[in-house]
Amino acid sequence: MKQRFIYLLSLFLTFVGYFLLQKPLFMLANDALGKGVSLADALRVMGNGLSLDATTAGYLTVIPWLALLASCWFRQFPLRKLLTGYYAVASLILALVFVADLSLYPFWGFKLDASVFFYLDSPKNAMASVSMGYLLLRAALMLLLAVLCTGALFRLTPVRLPALKRRITGSVGLLLTGGALFVIIRGGVTESTANIGQVYFCNNEFLNHSAVNPAFSLLASAGKTKDYASQFDFFPEEERAQLFEGLYPTRGKNRIELLNNRRPNLLIVLLEGFGGTMVESLGGVKDASPNIDRLSKEGVWFTRCYANSYRTDRGTVCALSGYQSFPNLSVMKIPAKSRTLPTIAQQLVKEGYHTDFLYGGDINFTNMKSYLLQGGYQRLTADTDFSLQERQNPWGVNDDITFDHLYQVIKERTEGPWHTTFLTLSSHEPFEVPYHRLDAKKPNAFAYTDDCLGRFVDRLKQLPQWKDLLIVCLPDHGIFYPEQGTAHDWDIHHIPMLWLGGAIREPRVIDCLMNQTDLAATLLGQLDLPHEDFTFSRNVLGEEYTYPFAYYTFNNGFAFADSTGFTLFDNAAGRVLEDLPSANEQRVRLGKAILQSSYDDLGKR
Repeated sequence: MKQRFIYLLSLFLTFVGYFLLQKPLFMLANDALGKGVSLADALRVMGNGLSLDATTAGYLTVIPWLALLASCWFRQFPLRKLLTGYYAVASLILALVFVADLSLYPFWGFKLDASVFFYLDSPKNAMASVSMGYLLLRAALMLLLAVLCTGALFRLTPVRLPALKRRITGSVGLLLTGGALFVIIRGGVTESTANIGQVYFCNNEFLNHSAVNPAFSLLASAGKTKDYASQFDFFPEEERAQLFEGLYPTRGKNRIELLNNRRPNLLIVLLEGFGGTMVESLGGVKDASPNIDRLSKEGVWFTRCYANSYRTDRGTVCALSGYQSFPNLSVMKIPAKSRTLPTIAQQLVKEGYHTDFLYGGDINFTNMKSYLLQGGYQRLTADTDFSLQERQNPWGVNDDITFDHLYQVIKERTEGPWHTTFLTLSSHEPFEVPYHRLDAKKPNAFAYTDDCLGRFVDRLKQLPQWKDLLIVCLPDHGIFYPEQGTAHDWDIHHIPMLWLGGAIREPRVIDCLMNQTDLAATLLGQLDLPHEDFTFSRNVLGEEYTYPFAYYTFNNGFAFADSTGFTLFDNAAGRVLEDLPSANEQRVRLGKAILQSSYDDLGKR
């Protein structure tokens, strides 16, 4: 039995070692020296990329593991003969993937993903820009790597395995080993599974890309690459463009000036799930958010804002990138697309802002880490930056601790401008918090976050930093409460937006219909910064915002509302689910035009 375990471990480590050696080769082939990459950088690339290398090696070890499991029940099992063909095929594929990634990166600027398959139907055009010598050299490298890898795997594999005296015990031992292999493939036992973002470790895009295992990148993107532009083609292009024109103006002067400082320090607080159903002044639960209601009288209170989607990964992109939501996908989970999005942080970095992101949970979840780093956030703080004693929430660190951490960080800042985004955590299932003011569990969790926010703001008011500070509080999505209705109901998407701080000129209520995506253009407009890249974001305080409406998506459907009423449309059934106060074909047409336009835009990225 010992021989079997030694073989399996040796095989796994051989694959891991093979992937580790690919990284310096990839960097050198892509002018790492010219890019100023140091030996320390290369070591960090290898160290941070190790987790995905292990995951990929785990996948490759599954078939040999199954062969070992079967071998427990045979007298003389011909392991080497059985697996030689598998080794040859796997080694050839791995070599092909690595060489393709190494060769295409200078042209594409991103890691190999499933978009490469779009070019296979026209290989002549795909190779038109390279010489025959270029192709032959890479073909030779591919064959050399495949032969060396196959040879190494062949040599470490026993020719035959002897029969086991205790077959059941051996089988149980290998099944337990399979469990450990599954954990490695999954990427650990935390909430997040293995994803590309987990190996990102800095703001240098080349170093982050170098850490990504190309085989994993290809595999992970294979199920997510679609011809997005061909989906939801409700109208011919000319009609779609005519309907869409003017819905999302990207220029225009402000009608209202909210700030007394064009370059304030900016704090965006994304309140986990804190929809209008938990805000009394918006018709929500009584006394669940007394601090938000109190602070709404001190700042700029947007009363008719609607979330674009229903999950954190989707709502975060909507808020920070001003990008549209989708009924059947999360852009954050598709790094090939999310890296092309503009962000508020990127625009502020151009203006000399220092940027950072704080979250008390697992920042690897749903590829959040890659989205944030490529989106201009220069420093990330997450659950692993806190002690084990501080991680008392099932999702990570409770809001009282993270709010206190943020307060201490801001208190120590003496230079600006800076921009921080903070995503809260505690107002999330299972709603277990160290606070017991309300009897009902769910509202009590929101009351806890509200209490943390209120105390945090009151403490900030005592600091000199308050004078030049703008705080934007906005939920990532809404929540339904009481437990009735469905996730696409209009009220569930109603969310508060509150601007606070010494940078605010005077308290004001803004009651125009708007979306969460409009934060980017509205904020940048107030800062007198361009926002033309945010094509699905509107400056709701701008002169060109003449047709207020709100739009959001849910699982395979969308909703559209304007001054005439509200329409809910089911894409799967192809019919209107709800039309209030009465049927309105124009609302349906405009909603379809936005949905079609958003998929067209995604397809071009």
